[in-house]
Amino acid sequence: MRADELIKIRRDLHQIPELGFEEVKTQSYLLNKIHHLSQQFLTVETWKTGIFVHVKGSNPTKTVAYRADIDGLPINEQTDYDFRSIHPNTMHACGHDFHMTIALGLLTHFASNQPMNNLLFIFQPAEEGPGAAQEMLKLEQLKKWKPDNIMALHIAPEHPVGTIAIKPGLLFANTSELFITLKGKGGHAAYPHTANDMVVAASYLVTQLQTIISRNVDPLDAGVITIGVIKGGTKQNIIAETAVVEGTIRTRSIETMQKVKKRIEAIVKGIEIGFECSIDIDYGANYCQVYNEETITSEFITFAKEQKDVNLVICDEAMTGEDFGYFLEEIPGFMFWLGVNSQYGLHDAKLEPNEDALIFAVETIANYLKR
Repeated sequence: MRADELIKIRRDLHQIPELGFEEVKTQSYLLNKIHHLSQQFLTVETWKTGIFVHVKGSNPTKTVAYRADIDGLPINEQTDYDFRSIHPNTMHACGHDFHMTIALGLLTHFASNQPMNNLLFIFQPAEEGPGAAQEMLKLEQLKKWKPDNIMALHIAPEHPVGTIAIKPGLLFANTSELFITLKGKGGHAAYPHTANDMVVAASYLVTQLQTIISRNVDPLDAGVITIGVIKGGTKQNIIAETAVVEGTIRTRSIETMQKVKKRIEAIVKGIEIGFECSIDIDYGANYCQVYNEETITSEFITFAKEQKDVNLVICDEAMTGEDFGYFLEEIPGFMFWLGVNSQYGLHDAKLEPNEDALIFAVETIANYLKR
């Protein structure tokens, strides 16, 4: 597939971002492209808004899976593109339009150039939430086409085009969503003594949550608690009966995640007593760490070093989260960062990845998979 064809596909997909398990247009677009390929080596099956494509190898000794996530984020796009999202408050701000395009480019190549080994392309919905990897691992397709290895990539705005950043072992953190609902008693702003103000309670809670990482996690370990949303009240002169705090937890280890959650629950109990309110905690979607299998990752690193157009970087682990980690719990494999050289980062409304990375990724990964 030519570079201009990849760019066209990426721009088409960029215009139709959809949230997790709502990727109807996206699935239809991908299926249309897939069904126009030679079907000689392909078997195509769907699950919800996801897609499996098995490519039969010519002399297979193993099955290698390649996974691409397909959902968007609830972000109002602010790029300078003339192909901006046509869906209000929804954007491919995490590069999943790139991920899909690269996977489709690879599939197009191998539909016409039969690989030696079997390949399984997984177009996965709902990576950003609620997470589909665990469900997909239980499906019949993963049983009958069980991969021996699996791989995936994630765009990296901070790296230039031509860069592959990777490391054996821990790459991405354990993650958990955090939803906390506080319920007290509303009332008139002029009579605070007759009410129970949940805006004040939520403010104290957020402040105390920020002490967990600095005072309860080993300084030589790592963790993050970020509160991204505070909602409370309906009008400036009404004391809020309810408030909602939403955030995310990131840790290097499962043990630290458990410790952080235990401390959150202790702080919440204190707020309940101190403010005479009731509080509910929901941890939402929890993603395990992305842990690159040592041997396979080292083999890929050796391959990348041999490619004259690849700038290989052995990177540090990051506090980003990815439900691809669940695949890696059951199937040996790896994920790597793909440089796309954007001024703005992941989940930014102005993210504009460099499209030159598309053809670079397809050509490089095709060379790896055809071995």
